[in-house]
Amino acid sequence: MIQKFEKINSVNGELKLRGDKSISHRSVMFASMADGISHIQNCSNSEDVNSTMQCFEKLGCKFERSEGNIKVFGKGFKGFTKPQSELYAGNSGTTTRLISGILCAQNFESVITGDESLSQRPMKRIVEPLRLMGADISANEKGMLPLVIKPSESLKPINYKLTVASAQVKSAMLLAAIHLEDESIIIEPVPTRNHTEKLLGLKTVPSVEGTKIFASRKNYPKPFNITVPSDISSAAFFIVLALLIKNSKLLIKNVSLNETRTGIIKILKKMGGKIKIENEKEENGEKVGDVYTESSDLKNIEIPASIIPNIIDEIPILSVAGIFAQGNFKISGAKELRVKESDRIKSLCINFKKIGLDVNEFEDGFKLSGNISTEHILFESFGDHRIAMAFGVLSLLTQNGGSVKGFECAGVSNPQFVEQVARLRN
Repeated sequence: MIQKFEKINSVNGELKLRGDKSISHRSVMFASMADGISHIQNCSNSEDVNSTMQCFEKLGCKFERSEGNIKVFGKGFKGFTKPQSELYAGNSGTTTRLISGILCAQNFESVITGDESLSQRPMKRIVEPLRLMGADISANEKGMLPLVIKPSESLKPINYKLTVASAQVKSAMLLAAIHLEDESIIIEPVPTRNHTEKLLGLKTVPSVEGTKIFASRKNYPKPFNITVPSDISSAAFFIVLALLIKNSKLLIKNVSLNETRTGIIKILKKMGGKIKIENEKEENGEKVGDVYTESSDLKNIEIPASIIPNIIDEIPILSVAGIFAQGNFKISGAKELRVKESDRIKSLCINFKKIGLDVNEFEDGFKLSGNISTEHILFESFGDHRIAMAFGVLSLLTQNGGSVKGFECAGVSNPQFVEQVARLRN
């Protein structure tokens, strides 16, 4: 489907977005593992989180849904039942990689598949460390889906230093570890999102090697109630929109402000963005608050490599902010973008060339300069939700608007994007 966007003159109002996708995934998984009934309020309604729920339904879990609130009937320790067919993870890398850690500890064989895009994403990054724990898990000859996971009698604790800055790899190992009596230690040299640690209450200790994370069966989830805060990655598109349009003011309520996710706000503020955090508090171990944004004149800055893992999902919309900011925009140290839902470096560069920018593409990033065309451009989504929404925002900012081909993929994270834009339009 081609979604057309017309220029927007200002943004004013208030938004409350559906629950953070990362926290929603984990809440569904941990509630399914617990022995009893859990309640999840404001759960994400994204296609990715629906994929997670469908996988756990195939494993014998029951869900009762009502307007973003979910009642989960958990199966307890090793209580899942053998699925009657393959577990289809759709487009969701989080579903695939995290559930792999859980399935490695079960007493039955399972197979995980996904859509065409997910089937091109690397799985060796979880297969190899899980095998070091004694798991019987294998990918295809290219190190990609399908994953075949068989019962293992030799699953054992591990002391392991992560070689990839990935919360998904870390979480897969931690979820295998909480099925074992003896303690595992996962060492994280570079901080990544830590929702798994917070929701499971894992002990973390800083060291010269990095953060040490401790996990064993004592951390296995029990039934719980949670209200999932709004997704900061979804909020980022509207924050940038409000910053770049004159005479705009926007309040986004109850946003996740986890310290491993707020890099986008830090960068935009350093660029001159007028962003304030209000009503900050802590819920379920996670910081949340309201994000207030006003129109601002932005200036590009040097983006340090150390913050890249913290902003990896927000780079598409950050680069849109960069082309309207003073100076040239440059990102490097972001090779991980190559193995997302699309090759995001390539996807971004192709679309930015369409609007007349000078684009220098690197293996681990790109540089943008020049002036944008005022013509109505048809952008490609490349089947990638964050690319689709980033160029939806760019279309809203250009004189004659723009269109995005394949925009339905935005449903992977935010099915209400177009409706939310219409609500804010003046």
